[in-house]
Amino acid sequence: MSEGPGRIASVPVAVVADERGGGVLQPLDDAGRPTGPAEPVADLAAAVAAREAADRPRWVWATGATLYPALLRAGVRLDRCHDVELTEALLLGHAGRWGEPRSLAAAWARLTGAPVPPDPAPRPPEPPGHGQGALFDAPSGPPGPGIAALTRVYADQLARVARTGHPGRFRLLVAAESAGALIAAEMGVAGLPWRADVHDAILADLLGEASPVGGPPRRLAELAARIAEAFGVRQLHADSPAELLKAFARAGVELPNTRAWSLRGVEHPAVPLVLEYKELYRIWTAHGWAWREAWVSGGRFHPEYVPGGVVSGRWATRGGGALQIPKVIRRAVVADPGWTFVVADAGQLEPRVLAAVSGDERLAAAGGAGDLYAALARDAFAGDRARAKVALLGAMYGQTGGAALPALAVLKKNYPTAFGHVEAAARTGEAGGLVRSWLGRTCPPPGSVGFGDGDEAVVDTGADPQSPRARAARSRGRFTRNFVIQATAAEWASTLLATLRTELAGTRAELVFFQHDEVIVHCPAETAEPVVAAVREAGARATRLLFGETPVRFPLDLSVVDCYADAA
Repeated sequence: MSEGPGRIASVPVAVVADERGGGVLQPLDDAGRPTGPAEPVADLAAAVAAREAADRPRWVWATGATLYPALLRAGVRLDRCHDVELTEALLLGHAGRWGEPRSLAAAWARLTGAPVPPDPAPRPPEPPGHGQGALFDAPSGPPGPGIAALTRVYADQLARVARTGHPGRFRLLVAAESAGALIAAEMGVAGLPWRADVHDAILADLLGEASPVGGPPRRLAELAARIAEAFGVRQLHADSPAELLKAFARAGVELPNTRAWSLRGVEHPAVPLVLEYKELYRIWTAHGWAWREAWVSGGRFHPEYVPGGVVSGRWATRGGGALQIPKVIRRAVVADPGWTFVVADAGQLEPRVLAAVSGDERLAAAGGAGDLYAALARDAFAGDRARAKVALLGAMYGQTGGAALPALAVLKKNYPTAFGHVEAAARTGEAGGLVRSWLGRTCPPPGSVGFGDGDEAVVDTGADPQSPRARAARSRGRFTRNFVIQATAAEWASTLLATLRTELAGTRAELVFFQHDEVIVHCPAETAEPVVAAVREAGARATRLLFGETPVRFPLDLSVVDCYADAA
């Protein structure tokens, strides 16, 4: 990626695999126009590798999620790409059409006025070594659009990006999202170092011996028996919320659910046992022996990452639970002999994003400190860091009442521009409108699955504030209030990741993990110091790319450790 919000491109080359396992390559100019004939090739991996070595082009393809892992397994690593499917999703969202089909076939149909086909159903997650098949498997179903459709859709996307409100920013968003597709595939193929023997020892220590017949391990079986005894019954399925609620009700305790926060407010001898059972049961089912056998092979955990898999732009995973690894299980993440981990975590990321995007000079000045909350406290909260933190988080997450109210009043008085930024996003959401991140990612419209009840009307201020319609509007307002910050934070993190990938190119260091605002690099121990410097430079460059010259700092907490659990 180039510095600043200008053009982010070199001479690109479009590539599409055909149904026979070969492919077609087409050279394009910066506007997406063909500059030469389409070239059929029998060995797609070899042809791509040769063109990559010669030109280092920006590759254009329908979706890298299926093509790039196959190229990686053939030993081909690419420098940059334009992912049509990911870009189409961003452009549809920007137009207020979030969730419409985004495949190349759908984009081509919209461009030509044909009926738009639904996106194919996501394939089930496949643990490593399962279902990979041949290098380029023949696709099932009818053949999709060919090279001509791909090049025309690409040119149309470039034109649509140019028509957005901030095309320079949106180009950066597209570049970061497409780079994320490359990185996700590379991390999935490389895998996160994982010691199966350490994992087994952790499980044995926490859970006891595994059941020889496939049931709960010894520790869970013992806890279940003690829970039943505490309720005065012979047997109880402790993993069943319905049975637990009935048992508590028989004991005279009415609970809305069996979540930890509900249970902690109850005095009953079963409560500490249930809490321990729930924690251990989650480890057994999510990261137990069956999980290890399915997802860890050759000393590596191979998850499948999904860039932009969450509406805010954060990543998700398809199977494997890579983004929910408990800290106790992280003890199994151990660097190879002679290697180490550089773990980077962006502290206070979302408050710093608010300082950078809102234009509030006073908050931006506080954001120049290493501890933003402490600087805020010194500036406006009489040194009370906890109160300053409550105010800022309350403004971003919509906790605008109760004990937070006095602190919010101080925030509003002293940082009116920043407070007004999130308030405006909330009011827009309540009224049924759309809000955007700094680079242009757009929130889902009202009525999208999980984002409102479909009522597009604005809130009637004279209506019952407790009506379902008013509550739904306030809920959407809380969502849009945070969306403008969280989505921008995801963009900063994705840009850092893409920039760091470039910094590490040509070295032995490898990106092996990414979670929201945390990244792990696996590298030879003697190269840890330059890797740390590369991470710091990537963070600084990501800040410049998004926000230009800003007094706001985005410091990274860095740890060099041999075990992930030891990271600060």
